[in-house]
Amino acid sequence: MITNKPSSVNRANPIIYVILIVAAVAALIPFIWMVMTALKNYGDTLSLTIWPWPPFGKSQPQFNNFADAIRQIGEDRATGLPLFVRQFLNTSLVTAIIVTGVTITSVMAAYAFANLEFPGKKVLFMVVLLTLMFPEDLTLIPRAVMMFKNYLDWYDSYLALTVPFMASAFGIFLVRQFMMQIPVDLFDAARIDGAGHLRYLSQIVIPLARPAIVTVALFHFIWTWNEFKWTQLVTKDTNMRTVSVGMQDFLQGDGGTNTHLAMAVAVMVVLPIILLYLFTQKYFTEGITTTGLKG
Repeated sequence: MITNKPSSVNRANPIIYVILIVAAVAALIPFIWMVMTALKNYGDTLSLTIWPWPPFGKSQPQFNNFADAIRQIGEDRATGLPLFVRQFLNTSLVTAIIVTGVTITSVMAAYAFANLEFPGKKVLFMVVLLTLMFPEDLTLIPRAVMMFKNYLDWYDSYLALTVPFMASAFGIFLVRQFMMQIPVDLFDAARIDGAGHLRYLSQIVIPLARPAIVTVALFHFIWTWNEFKWTQLVTKDTNMRTVSVGMQDFLQGDGGTNTHLAMAVAVMVVLPIILLYLFTQKYFTEGITTTGLKG
């Protein structure tokens, strides 16, 4: 009689699940603590009360902390809007421009590297990959110097916040690897139907490569939304700064002594990223797991 012995993979599954659950809980603890602190009053924050609300405590959730934090940050001198709102709009605009630009350039360049033949193609692709090897801090200061008056004169402008990040070697590489998995027969069939490269790209390649494209867009949304060093270098006016730099300014001021208000600002800053990920996690996961290393 033949019996099927449980494989080592099956025996390891419970252990893997436990490890993943512990890692997930550990990753969520700082966020949960941030949200809970944002809803506490000043006294409960100082006393480090874990759960000050009913049924274990007598306090009520302080949803007004968010409005108080916005008021304490100040107002935009030009428009009269709360400064946090102005910086939030700045961040949204800069992020939208960069994500759109990176998506377009990544798709176009990736298609060229995956489907077109031109002189120096392999060398140029190696140069693109080579840029991934350089630390960002290595080029940070030279790029910032170019923004000053003696060069491009883009200091304290949206051009400085967006143009240097309109192309991404990582985005080109990821989308190109995904496009390399698309069968060449599809292109041959499209050519028989009279489709050129642009029609083939827009009607066949982009829909098939959507997971990789969404992954690139999501990554750059997160990077741009959280970007700190570059914005601090190329802007001086608080009206031109983004929420990440504005939050630091708030912490260095009176907000640093009001932990509950600081956490309220942090929640408002990180919330768009969480919402975007919840809506795009399907494509994000698919883009990461199905992008091969062909070519």
